[in-house]
Amino acid sequence: MSSISQEAGQCFQMEQALTLMNLHQSFHLLMAPLGLHLTLDAGVASWGAYLMDRNILTMSFAPRDSHEAQVQFALERGVPAVIGVLGTMKLPYPSRSFDMAHCSRCLIPWKSNDGMYMMEVDRVLRPGGYWILSGPPINWKKYYKTWQRSKQDSEEEQNRIENIAEMLCWNKIYEKEDTVIWQKKANSNACHNKNGRTSKMCNVQDADDIWYKKMETCITPIPEGAQQLQKFPQRLFAVPPRILEGTPGVTEEVYEEDKKLWKKHVDTYKRVNKLIGKSRYRNIMDMNAGLGSFAAVLDSPGSWVMNVVPTISERNTLGIIYERGLIGIYHDWCEAFSTYPRTYDLIHASGVFSLYENKCDLEDILLEMDRILRPEGAVILRDNVEVLNKVRSTVTGMRWKSKLLDHEDGPLVPEKLLIAVKTYWVGSKEGSSP
Repeated sequence: MSSISQEAGQCFQMEQALTLMNLHQSFHLLMAPLGLHLTLDAGVASWGAYLMDRNILTMSFAPRDSHEAQVQFALERGVPAVIGVLGTMKLPYPSRSFDMAHCSRCLIPWKSNDGMYMMEVDRVLRPGGYWILSGPPINWKKYYKTWQRSKQDSEEEQNRIENIAEMLCWNKIYEKEDTVIWQKKANSNACHNKNGRTSKMCNVQDADDIWYKKMETCITPIPEGAQQLQKFPQRLFAVPPRILEGTPGVTEEVYEEDKKLWKKHVDTYKRVNKLIGKSRYRNIMDMNAGLGSFAAVLDSPGSWVMNVVPTISERNTLGIIYERGLIGIYHDWCEAFSTYPRTYDLIHASGVFSLYENKCDLEDILLEMDRILRPEGAVILRDNVEVLNKVRSTVTGMRWKSKLLDHEDGPLVPEKLLIAVKTYWVGSKEGSSP
């Protein structure tokens, strides 16, 4: 993409952001401040960067296509992003995750496959959430010649999108120039159950069981009795509705104890590494996020945390993390993470190596961590002492400087801390070590 077209795209996304904020302020569309936002085919994430300044956290994804490393540009700007595509597999996010989803000239064929892509957006969109579509085919009467498309084809595409949105029980609340905004009904189940509707509902026991599952042409129902979320910032520490509704292995008491535990852990991290909580680390990853309490208590201005819930975890907690107003993704650490090299400043991993024992090699996970960690980036590992001794032996060969520390409760606790820093080095011209 040329610098001119990049600037034009950024300006266009800024206009969309201003449109949304004007709607929010003028018409009071939202009961609470917008919190989590999904951007599809996000480009260099100018939209996400703009919204971040207004306390709207954006999860952006884009493929590696003819525009090259757009996600890398986004992460270098300090905006959350992953490599991804809306293709045949379900998005790696739980149902009812986002307050808003946005597509700006994203070239996704929304009308195709009987509306399957819009149904997937509906799955991850919360009741009362918003879907914003900008660019083709919106405002086709003005632009169809510029797009080198026929009037009939452009009109048919927009009409098809409108029909799918109606079938999903989305209300169109705004249309002006190149932008249309739909709102998902707060009680869409009642809408789908109306007489005469032929909406096909998904027959799933767990709508969050999505890893390597194909998208379907059906609508994901909202659980009966689903509760409203707290407003920001109370949402961060309030008991998430998924816990109140019943999550296996997670009670209110477990949640409250988890918050206290991670407050103690993070206080220890800040004593050991004085830069944590400052502006030194912006892009942070938690490789085994649990209930998201590490990210919640971190209190680091200008930073954000990618909360990763391993697909082999005993408890599926990513939905809880999103209900706290945090972002995250499902991932299997036996595979490469969907990002570019050197994109994270700080990586936190609690129990990851014990979790993946006998699943894949410890060295492979460490090499992936080294790939995504920036030079002079920091690593905090919390695990059993035997495991950390093996890790320390390996990272020394990777030119990490490391230090093994006792648990906060004393040397008799088998769980230890390994604090490490990836050193900056380059190979010689001959390819040998410097």
